[in-house]
Amino acid sequence: MQPMLTRRRVLTTLSVAGAASLVRAPSLLAGEGGLETATVRIYANRPGICVAPQYIAEPLLRAEGFTDVRFVGLTAITGAPAAQAVASGDADFTVTFAAPLAIAIDGGAALTVLSGVHVGCFELFGNESIRSIADLKGKSVGVQGLGSSQHVYAASMAAYVGLDPTKDIHWVINPSVKPTELYEKGEIDAFLGFPPEPQDLRARHIGHAVVNSAVDRPWSQYFCCMLAGNRDYVSKYPIATKHVLRAILKAADLCVSDPQRVARQLVDSGFTDRYDYALQALGELPYDKWREYDPEDTLRFYALRLHEAGMIKSTPQKIIADGTDWRFLDEVKRELKA
Repeated sequence: MQPMLTRRRVLTTLSVAGAASLVRAPSLLAGEGGLETATVRIYANRPGICVAPQYIAEPLLRAEGFTDVRFVGLTAITGAPAAQAVASGDADFTVTFAAPLAIAIDGGAALTVLSGVHVGCFELFGNESIRSIADLKGKSVGVQGLGSSQHVYAASMAAYVGLDPTKDIHWVINPSVKPTELYEKGEIDAFLGFPPEPQDLRARHIGHAVVNSAVDRPWSQYFCCMLAGNRDYVSKYPIATKHVLRAILKAADLCVSDPQRVARQLVDSGFTDRYDYALQALGELPYDKWREYDPEDTLRFYALRLHEAGMIKSTPQKIIADGTDWRFLDEVKRELKA
């Protein structure tokens, strides 16, 4: 399950799908000039602080030359709404979960995935009857909604161990009560938590983590969150796109090099209440894998899981061909090479 870097990238580039992607994508930037636009809108939602790089990116974006930086969607649920907002043109970029991006691309959404950002957002919490993913069969799992990141990732995990997410799991949806609250009350058997929920439950000795995607394979071998842009913005403004990517990846580096500063900024900006939970999450999540892991492996892995679960029709090759452009990442990697 280890990500394959150079060889897989070369083979994919030589494939028909890869060739189609190269024809479609904008040419990059032999003699790079100034930004084509100084405006960028980031879809940044509050429920999880794992996407800290986009929450703290504003000064880095301004340093890249953007003078009009807007954050939209701050009260929405992450995952599918983030992908929809960017694809529809209501936002230009978002850092969000990989699996909902694959579903959106399968549905024809005008998205271009540019890079992985970090690994290890989610943890599967269960009651005493659940000790493995397979134990979810016949159990109740709380999610914010069908198609939400919680639902899509839990379904992917179930499909990976041979369960049918539609038939084998009872999905509990309560728009007015968070799954973590239902779990604490014993009204559901399991739920998928995103920071700072796991940190809070562990501090209060509530429940146990069945899977921690930051450390447990195969989940720890793939990105959780990725940067995606509106396809038209990426095509029309390639220089601006590259600068957005560079700012986001610099922010990811900052989460590693100065987590105390980032945690304080998250609290001061109102993204979370607890500095200690924020600092703990920043220390637990691998924000330093964007140079090492191949983002194409992530989309391939989750597209396979979603295809197995009957949640998408496209092959992984088509998802990658229709919805990615890694050349911006390749350039930024060279520029930010340690």
